[in-house]
Amino acid sequence: MDTTIVIPARYGSSRFPGKPLAPIAGKSLLERVWRLAGAVQGVNRVVVATDDSRVAEHVSSFGGRYVMTSSECLNGSERVWEAVQKLGDRPEIIVNMQGDAVLMPPWVIGALVEEMKRDSSVKIATPATQLSKIQYQAMASSKGAGIVSGTTVTFSQSKDALYFSKTIIPFTRSMPEGDMSPIYQHIGVYAYRWEALQAYMELPVGRLEQVEQLEQLRALEHGMPIRVVEVSLRGRTMWSVDNPQDVARVEEVIRSEGELV
Repeated sequence: MDTTIVIPARYGSSRFPGKPLAPIAGKSLLERVWRLAGAVQGVNRVVVATDDSRVAEHVSSFGGRYVMTSSECLNGSERVWEAVQKLGDRPEIIVNMQGDAVLMPPWVIGALVEEMKRDSSVKIATPATQLSKIQYQAMASSKGAGIVSGTTVTFSQSKDALYFSKTIIPFTRSMPEGDMSPIYQHIGVYAYRWEALQAYMELPVGRLEQVEQLEQLRALEHGMPIRVVEVSLRGRTMWSVDNPQDVARVEEVIRSEGELV
């Protein structure tokens, strides 16, 4: 199956202008994400979707491919959809990989691609990782301090998502024995079939999406199933770059855990 990873990369971030070009341990943030995407098994091509010539020139400088998209795109999904329509052919599987996912393990995205190829009924797939009790307590403390980052997900026995939330779900009235909690943290990358992404882009914003500010809830509200693929981070730390202060944190992870590719 023709599988394409699209990396939306906007220069004009309000919290971190010029973020795609920010240097991180000797390479730009965007080049790092592009190299991670290129290491994913089963992918035919990687393209960067941008609305800025500075980003486009930078992509060319490290040998990448880019597609110019409109500055009117409201979010990454819109930019990805516009980009794939300009490719000249129609990929069967489209992966939306966030442009700040500088510590994304390639095997996590590979698991999504593998699931899409294994089960033709899956139209949208996204990964989640089970939290240990220690990780759960750390997330609970963070949420209690008013920090909203970190999304959790519940899913059916068939692994289709039931709900995503910025709160910790499910509520743990009792904790199972052992080291692991019943909480799964969502990892924000999505694989779509062409027709599913097209249908998603035609949907109106839903009530729950507005409340939680989570795009994926639009699909659930309109009855589009999302397959949750359980993955292991294999001891790696996940961290995205949202503001300049995150750069030092990411560089420390790279120093302590080594390069992913």
